[in-house]
Amino acid sequence: MSPARLADLSDRSHPAGPPVDMNAVREVSLAVNAAHLFVYLVPEAAEEAAALGVTERGPAYFAFRSAAMGAVPWQVTLATFYNFSPRSVRAMTGVWDAASPQQWQAARFLVAGRALRRVGVDLTAERIAEARSLIDPVVAGADYAGKPLAAANASVALPSDPLVALWQQITVLREWRGDAHLVVLADHHLGPCDCMVMQTATGRLPTGIVRTTRQWTDQEWAAATARLVARGWLDADGTVTDAGTTARERIEAETDEHCARLWEPIGDAGARRLASLLAPIDDAFTAAGTYGQLR
Repeated sequence: MSPARLADLSDRSHPAGPPVDMNAVREVSLAVNAAHLFVYLVPEAAEEAAALGVTERGPAYFAFRSAAMGAVPWQVTLATFYNFSPRSVRAMTGVWDAASPQQWQAARFLVAGRALRRVGVDLTAERIAEARSLIDPVVAGADYAGKPLAAANASVALPSDPLVALWQQITVLREWRGDAHLVVLADHHLGPCDCMVMQTATGRLPTGIVRTTRQWTDQEWAAATARLVARGWLDADGTVTDAGTTARERIEAETDEHCARLWEPIGDAGARRLASLLAPIDDAFTAAGTYGQLR
């Protein structure tokens, strides 16, 4: 953990600019998420996890993603990841015995670097440097109170590989929005299983993948569906209603509102430029067929 990265967590002296347009916030948030996502789906992840002695996909996923927090018990990972069932996260027990969090973090950087170069991401050194000039002030000026995954990732020393270092900065901001999103979900009394039912009902994620990875039982899934029907967000057959669609978009809009100040250091133009600079990452992995299982 580098002293400079730790200093970033406590330095709040960066001047804020004018309020950022919500459309720009949504645009850059989508771009950040898209540029981060590949790490969970590429074959390099299974290969590097196996090299550390873990061959099951679920425990490896939890170890890679929570490594920045240190050797936390599975209950802490469950709390910060929110939408997974306790039984799915409990399976990570023993991952810190197989390898230390530092080894998992280093392996995660290897996954990112190998995958980024395998698919031929078209980012020149100049574009990487420009992206860093925009993203670094955002990471440095962010308020990490109540943002555990973002804060943990912000404390990780950046690797020497410029492209992977950019990806780690992307990861900080992806997790920052995710941490904020959980606050909004809780405020709307949308529990861990309920939010997954809504994700599938609105077509944001395939039901099969959600049921397999989150491991909610049939009874838990049915109970969550019944709660959403009672709220008027789903019809009895599980189809999303107009009220449910409106509520789901309201949750996204409120998450954007939480994130608006995050982007003030670079403003509307900087946020949109960063989104443009990051687009080749998503483009390359999409072209490589990385996201086929999510369609």
